[in-house]
Amino acid sequence: MSALYSIAEIRQIEHAAKAELPSYTLMQRAGEACARQALSLVAGDDDIHVLILAGPGNNGGDALEAAHYLSQFELHVAVALHADESKQPEDARKALQRARESEVEFLDVADAAHLTRQRWTLVIDGLFGIGQTRPIGGKLRACVDYVNTLRCPVLAIDIASGLSANTGAIIGGAGCVAVRATHTLSFIGDKPGMHTCDGQDFSGNVTVDNLDIEEKHFSAPRAQLNELALFASALKPRAGNTHKGSYGDVIVVGGAHGMGGAPVLAARMAAHAGSGRVFIAFVDDAPAYDSVHPELMMRQADRVEFGAASVVVGPGLGTSRHAHDVLTRALDAHGPVVIDADALNMIAAEPGLQHKLQNRAHHASIITPHPLEAARLLDATTAEIQNDRPQAARLLARHFKSIAILKGAGTVIAFPDGDIVINTTGNPALSTAGTGDVLSGLCGALLAQGWPATQTALAAVWMHGKAADQLVDLGVGPIGLTASEVIPAVRTLLNQIIRDHA
Repeated sequence: MSALYSIAEIRQIEHAAKAELPSYTLMQRAGEACARQALSLVAGDDDIHVLILAGPGNNGGDALEAAHYLSQFELHVAVALHADESKQPEDARKALQRARESEVEFLDVADAAHLTRQRWTLVIDGLFGIGQTRPIGGKLRACVDYVNTLRCPVLAIDIASGLSANTGAIIGGAGCVAVRATHTLSFIGDKPGMHTCDGQDFSGNVTVDNLDIEEKHFSAPRAQLNELALFASALKPRAGNTHKGSYGDVIVVGGAHGMGGAPVLAARMAAHAGSGRVFIAFVDDAPAYDSVHPELMMRQADRVEFGAASVVVGPGLGTSRHAHDVLTRALDAHGPVVIDADALNMIAAEPGLQHKLQNRAHHASIITPHPLEAARLLDATTAEIQNDRPQAARLLARHFKSIAILKGAGTVIAFPDGDIVINTTGNPALSTAGTGDVLSGLCGALLAQGWPATQTALAAVWMHGKAADQLVDLGVGPIGLTASEVIPAVRTLLNQIIRDHA
């Protein structure tokens, strides 16, 4: 399991470990681990020049300890110390003393050109750790801006400076900066912020070193990274003695005037993901058939009985009175429901619909908002949602008693009990119209085939992103990938993982 720990949880683990270890032990282990990774990043290079940015506190101490170890090898190590030595904690002062006694050059940070006189092979970022709360400004901002122009590897110690370990947002918001690391060495445990919001862009390749802390000090995590193992138990090969009724019905509800493509995309995905029968219930006039996939069955929404079918409601639904009435019936249905797009907007605007969704606690409900839809549901701004995506997803799941899939970079899947899973697949190719409809159709198909709602949400998000990753690897995107192209890629992937893991 790829566990994720909040800042508070990391602090608790660290405190418990320190109580049983000699002082300075964890800083020595952190410095050694950082030096090992740094050496691996410069292996094979000649005339190696390592720049270490050391800030206040223990994160700076880890960087100074790494400088001490690196100085023992045939490379040039330079430290830019941005800290008041008299205010450093005890362990960091000891690390500073060890670095000064080593063959380490300390740059004059008062000299504006102290960074630019050398061509750096590697930069190690030890400016701020997980406790940073204020945005980077002044001379340090100029330093970070300079580092972000370099083409060499940049190794962040524990967390890229300027990035929130809990949320993945850049501290201070719009206009503020963070170190754009190519690699992050995360100590004790992995952190949510490295995998959602801006975290993916600023953390690079993340590795974790638990500093040999005993397992007894680690609490059960409330967050983890999404991976195939979390839903592998739901993967089942198809038996020979089956028929279309064995794989359930999906009813996609939407298709207001001018938005008929959205439910078609969702329905095509549901068919490609294995649903036995797929219906599209149009709130406006239904076409006779889908000329590309005539197996999809077209209906008028007000004539459809939902029964126990898996219902996907919202793609291209609109917000008319008719759409409202159809949504009300869908929420009253006894089968699993996936709620997306305009259905979410209507729920956000009407307390009565919110109560209907909350009262479905005994039936599977999955909501799939993007940040703007999430903001409407929580009566917040999009900026507030993005500033703490894990918390926003938790609030959505708890308030609406549903599984919440908060889409975006590092999609967050949240459950009513407060647990979250952050998705690891996907790329900017999915930033195009219709991909959300594809995701909702995939959820609907898995639910129709009897998948539990938890595994459905995890698998759908993971496969949706993984299919886009595979397409990009083939040269299809990230620019110009269309939602329609994702559909057959998901089908291929689903069959592959069933063959390999069921």
